[in-house]
Amino acid sequence: QVQLVESGGGLVQAGGSLRLSCAASGRTFSSYGMGWFRQAPGKEREFVAAISWSGGSTLDADSVKGRFTISRDNAKNTVYLQMNSLKPEDTAVYYCAAEVNGLPLRDYSDYWVYDYWGQGTQVTVSS
Repeated sequence: QVQLVESGGGLVQAGGSLRLSCAASGRTFSSYGMGWFRQAPGKEREFVAAISWSGGSTLDADSVKGRFTISRDNAKNTVYLQMNSLKPEDTAVYYCAAEVNGLPLRDYSDYWVYDYWGQGTQVTVSS
């Protein structure tokens, strides 16, 4: 079992920055990959970014390339999403997720490969 708790969401003006955190507990954090997804009202869940168990490889959605950065600190059992140059269209509930079966990173953009999800944190970007 893995428990995930997101934090760091809030209200920010367009062009601003936020850093989301996802604290994990349960299984050894350094043994599994992590991802971030988001879901806006009336829209489907959307992949944002993912990171391998070691942090050595990452995968980003085209919509956030150059603006968002995923990272992890295995000593703190935490994955981060640094979000810069935020746009109103980034407004959504952001979820972190854990993939514990060792799938390749290229599969991490598909939400169904993940085994555990956090409860989400709201990010609102005003224009």
